Amino acid sequence: MAINKEDVASVLDLIRPSLQADGGDVELIEVKDDGTVVVELQGACKGCPMSQMTLANGVERILKERIPEVTKVVPAN
Repeated sequence: MAINKEDVASVLDLIRPSLQADGGDVELIEVKDDGTVVVELQGACKGCPMSQMTLANGVERILKERIPEVTKVVPAN
């Protein structure tokens, strides 16, 4: 079942305030058919050594909880 991009964007809107509190942000780039969500960390999050943990433990965990069809979250290149 295809993931609704608007649903993913809505969940990211829930996560966004905590990222913005640290001077960062997240942008949804793409939702692939296999459940992969591609995002770009921005601001202070971009290039931060903790960004991989933010993606895995924050963004990915919350997206998977709210949208079970999400298989993984990867950074845009």
